[in-house]
Amino acid sequence: MRSIAVLPALGLLLLPIQAQGACRFLTPVGGGDPIVKKVERPKGLIGKAIGRTNWNTDFVVDQPYRSFKLFFTADSSDPSSYPIQAFLKFSDGSNRKVADEQLQPPVGTGRMFGPFQQELGKSISQVNFRIGANKDPQATGFSYRISVQGCH
Repeated sequence: MRSIAVLPALGLLLLPIQAQGACRFLTPVGGGDPIVKKVERPKGLIGKAIGRTNWNTDFVVDQPYRSFKLFFTADSSDPSSYPIQAFLKFSDGSNRKVADEQLQPPVGTGRMFGPFQQELGKSISQVNFRIGANKDPQATGFSYRISVQGCH
């Protein structure tokens, strides 16, 4: 009898794991690891003049999903805040801003944005993350990880 009582309990424990399986990580435009690790250009005049801006990342929506979750994790001990914007980009060329915040999380922590529901009558083709900006010199010189999940 003891083993029979354990089986239903195990089945209940598996339900949350199965629910999580309904979401999958989206691939960034151009391919690569779905968890994108970025290191911003160095701070200062030299960084502004010759540094590479890589703060704008698009993720490909390759099938219809009901909702999207966006994840950000700070990897830098830099005390400045992270300006974060996120957009759902539609196949008709329009977009909807779904996040616009300044975060200052401790290293290794961050935030999930969403879930954001699919809009009726529109098709999402990409999800865009913008971390930092050229015009904000305090928002460069840090590193972070971002990812996007599409959920059925």
